[in-house]
Amino acid sequence: MSYIEILILRRLRGGPAHGYELRKRVEQTTGIVLHNNSLYPALRRFEEAGAVTKTAEPQEGRPPRLVYKLTAVGHDLLHDMLADLPPDQAADPAEFMARLGQFSLISYPERAVVLAARTRAVRNQLAHFETMRDLAETNGERWGAIATRELIRRHRQELAWLADLSELAAAPEPNPAAAELAAQPAAPEPNPAASEPNPAAPEPNPAAPEVAAEPDRGSEADP
Repeated sequence: MSYIEILILRRLRGGPAHGYELRKRVEQTTGIVLHNNSLYPALRRFEEAGAVTKTAEPQEGRPPRLVYKLTAVGHDLLHDMLADLPPDQAADPAEFMARLGQFSLISYPERAVVLAARTRAVRNQLAHFETMRDLAETNGERWGAIATRELIRRHRQELAWLADLSELAAAPEPNPAAAELAAQPAAPEPNPAASEPNPAAPEPNPAAPEVAAEPDRGSEADP
């Protein structure tokens, strides 16, 4: 089975859907356009395997609409597909990314198996491209050497990324509720000094009349 089957089962894991809705779910979440000649044969195989059920939903003035639902067998099948990356699929970036995007559904040992398979495939590809580069440089094929050097750079970069993913995959999954709570700003602490009176400041005396300033008699001229 290919990553297309993984995408179909993963979207059905979110709830029952008819064919058109399922296609849209896959396209909106992955950007992959799923055609009917890929979707319905896969659904037929899943139905025969007991991984999905099909129910006819009546529509007014139109033929019944077929709604597909994931079964317990389908949940197990999805898990088994996510937890395994066969050698013939490990070299395909799409197969690896389809599994990486669902790492929250499998355990750390299962993630480690997938990452190890992809790492082996990338190393094998890197060795092949290094041989191709040497041949291109020996034969004076300038553009062939440029192309293979770029492929070598990308594969070395992916190996470093895979090493980082191995450490990340070993960490426990974060709690979404706790993360949301931590992201909220903390309430400001009350300032006791702002609410308590300042003993050094004199209290106003509302009973004391205001005293008008006396004119300066000394500055007036005698008549």
